[in-house]
Amino acid sequence: MASKNQHVTPRPDGNWQVKAEKALRATAVTRTQREAIQIARDIARNQKTEIIIHRSDGRIRARDSHGGDPYPPHG
Repeated sequence: MASKNQHVTPRPDGNWQVKAEKALRATAVTRTQREAIQIARDIARNQKTEIIIHRSDGRIRARDSHGGDPYPPHG
């Protein structure tokens, strides 16, 4: 199974969740975005994937790659 990017997103109940891309259920639910980011970062480092951090309105705030990015970049 291929590793999937981790999304940090708000929940309707005011909590935050870490959810793998295209997953039906959250991997973790936390009270703060900071806690969710730390959990997502640990998963992304382990799986060599990317974290996509969303704002409270759902828009993407930041991306943080922990994966096999080529350095120097191609192109």
